[in-house]
Amino acid sequence: MIKAFVAKVGRQLKRVWSSKVQPETAPTSKPAQEVQPQTQPTESQQQARRRRPERPQKPKQPEWSIVEYPVDPVEGRSRFHDFALPPALMHGIADLDFKYCTPIQEKALPSALEGKDIIARAGTGTGKSAVFLVALFTRLLNEKQALRKPGLPRALIIAPTRELIMQIVKDSKALAKHTSLRIVAVYGGTDYQKQAQQLAERPTDVIVATPGRLLDYVSKKIITLDQAGIMVIDEADRMLDMGFIPDVRRIISRIKPKEQRQTMLFSATVNEDVKHLVSQWCVKPVYIESDPDQVAVETVKQVIYTVTGEQKYTVLCNLIAQQSHERIMVFTNMKSEAARLHERLKRTGINAALLTGDVPQQKRMSRLERFRAEKTGVMIATDVAGRGIHIDGISHVVNYTLPEEPEDYVHRIGRTGRAGMSGIAVSFACEEGAFHLPDIEAYIGRSLPCTVPDEELLKPLRVENSTEKQS
Repeated sequence: MIKAFVAKVGRQLKRVWSSKVQPETAPTSKPAQEVQPQTQPTESQQQARRRRPERPQKPKQPEWSIVEYPVDPVEGRSRFHDFALPPALMHGIADLDFKYCTPIQEKALPSALEGKDIIARAGTGTGKSAVFLVALFTRLLNEKQALRKPGLPRALIIAPTRELIMQIVKDSKALAKHTSLRIVAVYGGTDYQKQAQQLAERPTDVIVATPGRLLDYVSKKIITLDQAGIMVIDEADRMLDMGFIPDVRRIISRIKPKEQRQTMLFSATVNEDVKHLVSQWCVKPVYIESDPDQVAVETVKQVIYTVTGEQKYTVLCNLIAQQSHERIMVFTNMKSEAARLHERLKRTGINAALLTGDVPQQKRMSRLERFRAEKTGVMIATDVAGRGIHIDGISHVVNYTLPEEPEDYVHRIGRTGRAGMSGIAVSFACEEGAFHLPDIEAYIGRSLPCTVPDEELLKPLRVENSTEKQS
């Protein structure tokens, strides 16, 4: 028994010893995979991983030079080359192909570039916008600019209508395309938060605004005007007519004093009221006059048709049919008259757009863009709505009713014959409208002979509902 016990203990000790010496085998028949030791990447490998693939570099374009835009001197005419303008601004002028100055530009630019206060009698289509924009941009580009916060404009341009504001901003951005200047539009009727956001994003150099919306942002401290050293007032006479002068006074009281700023005022007429404002806002201003009537006489063919009230519509429709490939603006004195005429043209099958003060802002902008893009051939407008329209390529202006104010006649026909192009202004002298002709002739300094429309213009309309009322 002792031997059996010793043998049993020996076998157990042998098993225990064997289990300690031999490694345990995996329960499965598959051999364990060998684990490779991890090694740290070298510094060169790490840099290679961090290094991004290099993008092919675009060849650097040479800086634009004024020699790329040669304009030959012409005796008796001034070129933009003749003024000491910054190269970036001249680049924009070259893109727009502005070669020679208009009379108002030739007269006003020297004093404006010297920083003098300017009072210019100039109507639409004379190139007046380029006077204050070129002078303003030149001064801003030549100034050493300190760091500024958003909402602190260096220059301010105010105008009476939204359409005029949008046109000035469009012209501004085209001229300043190659500069770092930032221009922002501020006008009422739409985009309140969007405009406020644009002002708050980053510093603005130039604000182009209507008085009401500008003062609204000033009251909410979105805009502060005490750093504005250049003030431009466009269409000052219309500001008076529309009752904006109290707002303009409030604006001017918030900018730099007149002794520390440059003020440029442009007006189609410089009457006693405008002169009174000038005496308060300017210091030794230079008076410039470029007769808008002379511009109209030189570039616009003016035709006066003697018609009855019933014939006006027939002549208008036949005129539109004859000029179906052109853009035509038709003016009336009253909003109600414009609306009736618009509806009647639609029923006659003529694609026309209506632009009056009752049309919401978004629709006004949409209709103007369609007219600008030649998707609509005829625009019916009143004086207030049409005053700020600056669209090149309008071939005809029709005074469906002659205006009571001679100045409005000049502004109306100034929609055509722009930028040196020719245009035609047709006016209907009916039983009522003929009484306004003498005042218009006295204002423009020339007679306007009346003529009878030819047979083609008087032929009966093919599409006309005889039961409709005459406009």
